[in-house]
Amino acid sequence: MRPTRAEADAPTRRSVVRIAALFGAAAVTPGLSGCITDGLSTGTVGTAPRDQSALDVSPVLLVATTRKAVNGGTKSPYFGSERGRGLSFAEVRISAPDRSFVGKVSAVVNGDWGIRSIPQVETGANAATAFSQAAFGRDVLIYVHGYRESFESSALSAAMLSDGIRFRGASALFTWPSAAATFDYGYDRESAMWSRDAFEDLLKALAASPSGGRINIVAHSMGTLLTLETLRMLRAEAGEAAMARIGAVVLAAPDIDIDLFTNAVERMGPDVHKITVISSTNDRALELSGVLAGGTRAGAADRGRLEALGVRVADASDYGGGLINHDLFLSNPEVQGVVKRAISRGSGA
Repeated sequence: MRPTRAEADAPTRRSVVRIAALFGAAAVTPGLSGCITDGLSTGTVGTAPRDQSALDVSPVLLVATTRKAVNGGTKSPYFGSERGRGLSFAEVRISAPDRSFVGKVSAVVNGDWGIRSIPQVETGANAATAFSQAAFGRDVLIYVHGYRESFESSALSAAMLSDGIRFRGASALFTWPSAAATFDYGYDRESAMWSRDAFEDLLKALAASPSGGRINIVAHSMGTLLTLETLRMLRAEAGEAAMARIGAVVLAAPDIDIDLFTNAVERMGPDVHKITVISSTNDRALELSGVLAGGTRAGAADRGRLEALGVRVADASDYGGGLINHDLFLSNPEVQGVVKRAISRGSGA
C-alpha cells in the first residue's frame, strides 16, 4: 500500500518554492536544435534513413510490471500506483501512429502511440517465463521508466523509444509502481528499489532462454537506480553467463547520487564497458531531484568524472533548447542516435 502524505517526508518551504519554479517550466514545449557529439564517434551525428521498426509492423509491447492491477489489468487504467504481489506479464496491444500527413497533424493534438487493449495478464511465478517465451528468438529492448510516470505514460514512452531507434527485435517495458506525482519522490524511490528482485527474476529468465537473443536495457531517470542495482545483483548471483546475454545498458539522465553511482559502477567489473550514460548539466528535472534527495545527481555530473569510471558518456547539455531537457532520448533524433549506436555495439554489429 502507498504511504499517506503524513507518513512521507514533507519538502521544506524553500524546496516547495524551488520545485514550483522548476516545474513551472514544464508546460513549455522544448525546442530542439543543434548538433551533437557523443564522445563515441567523431563529428556530427546525422539522422539515420527511415526504416520501419518491428513495433510499427506488429504493435505489441511486452510488459513486465510490479504494479498492482486495476480492473484485472485488462481495462483502463490497467495498472495503478500501488505495489502488486509479485511480477505480472502482459502483451499490450498498442495503436501505431498514422504516418500520413493528416495523421501527423492529428498526432500533435491527440498524441502518437496509444494503448488499444490488454487481452490477459499473467501474475506470479510464471510471469517471467511467459515474458521470456513471448520474446523467444529475438533481441529484446527493455525500457525502464523514471520518476512521476503512470503505467500508460511509461508504455507510450517505451513505444516511442523503440520506434524512434527503429529497433528490429521485441519491444518491452519494465514498469514499477510510480505514484506519478511530483511530491511522491520518496515513495517512487522506495518502489523502484522494492522492484529489484522482480526485475532480476525477469533478467534471469531471459538470460536462461536458449534463444540466444541480446537483452538491451534503456533506463531513464530514477529507473537507472533500479537498473544498476539489479545488474549488480544479477552479476553476483547468476554470474558471467547471465551477464554475457546483456547487450547495451543505456542510462539516460541517471537520477542517482554520484557517490552511489560510483560504487555501483565499480562493482560491475568488466561489464562496465556495456554502459553508456546520457548526461546533461542543464537538466532541470535532475536539479529538482537534487532539491528533493540532496547531492549531485550522476546525470548532471561532470563528464570527466563519469568517464573516469570507465563508462561511455554522451553529454547532452547542448542537444536541445528547451527548459527541462530530461527526456531528449525520446524526441531528439541525434540523442536517439546515441542509443542506437550503443545497441549496435552491444549486439557485436
